[in-house]
Amino acid sequence: MARKMYREAIEAFAQGDPKNPVLRNKTGIAYHQMLQLDKAKKCYEQAIKLKKDYHEAINNLGTIYYAQKSYRRAISQYKKALKIAPDQASVHSNLGTAYFARKQMELAIAEFRSALELDPEVFEHHSAYGVLLQERNVADRARFHYSMATIYASTGRSDLAIQYLRKALEEGYKERKKLNEDPAFASLRDLPEFKQLLTMEPRVL
Repeated sequence: MARKMYREAIEAFAQGDPKNPVLRNKTGIAYHQMLQLDKAKKCYEQAIKLKKDYHEAINNLGTIYYAQKSYRRAISQYKKALKIAPDQASVHSNLGTAYFARKQMELAIAEFRSALELDPEVFEHHSAYGVLLQERNVADRARFHYSMATIYASTGRSDLAIQYLRKALEEGYKERKKLNEDPAFASLRDLPEFKQLLTMEPRVL
């Protein structure tokens, strides 16, 4: 699995107990990485059947629904996972991303904040294991990165706020006037890096 040899991982997991929920979940993750979503979904469902309170598998099932654009179902799974394990930053982050996909911005930002409170580095991890898979698939990446910049700015992490603003502009964020008007960026306006961002050429798509 660590070497990204997913087919071999699936074969290795198949040697174990078929009623082991952890192996079922890991097999699901391997299929998920290979984008075989139906097989992954089946494995996650089997893992949950074997262990009702398996929050990792419940979360991973949510990421399948998210990939299939069934955002309402994804939200339902994430909430279920958080009832069992409310301190999972990555699940709060996934829930926020699903709300974001449904344009429920206030709920999305509240979840992103919860995720950051639990783990200040949650958005900097590049986990390949189910939990953060979906953030690579955010449809409106520019707006997503802009939202992240406002959250980091409000928590005093100006370096990350600038980094996410740069990403937003590179992804084609169009409301450039907002950078000077948004109160979230008041603490950044005197920084040379922020001023430099304002002079960035808009990306031609």
